[in-house]
Amino acid sequence: MPVLNDPAIVSEITAMSDRYETALGENRLETLDRLFYDGPETVRYGVGENLYGADEIAAFRRARTGGSPPRTVLRRVITAIGPDVGTVDLEFQRAGSTRIGRQSQTWIRTADGWKVIAAHVSLMADIS
Repeated sequence: MPVLNDPAIVSEITAMSDRYETALGENRLETLDRLFYDGPETVRYGVGENLYGADEIAAFRRARTGGSPPRTVLRRVITAIGPDVGTVDLEFQRAGSTRIGRQSQTWIRTADGWKVIAAHVSLMADIS
C-alpha cells in the first residue's frame, strides 16, 4: 500500500507545481512542454478542448494567442501517492473574471524528472 504525503515527495511536487505556474504565467512554451510527459499517453482536457498526446498539447499552446489568461491560485492541494506519483488540484480565478477555475494534474516521476501525464482544466458557472 502506498504511503501518502511523504513530506519530501510533497516538497518535490510542490516545486514542480510552482515551476508550472510560473511557466504558464510567463507563457514559456518550452518549459511547459518539458513539464508534460512526452508521449501519446498524456492527456489534457481543457476548458474547450480535449488533447491526446504531448504533440497535440504542444500544438494547442502554440496556437493560443498570448498564452493562458493571467490567474491567481486560490487554493492548492498536493497529494503524494508513494514516491513516484502525485496529484496537484487547485482552484484559480482569472484576472477580470468572477468565475472560479479548477485544474487537476497527475504527476509521475520519470528518468527525466517529474512530468504531468494527465491534466484537466474547467471553469465553474459564473458566480456574479
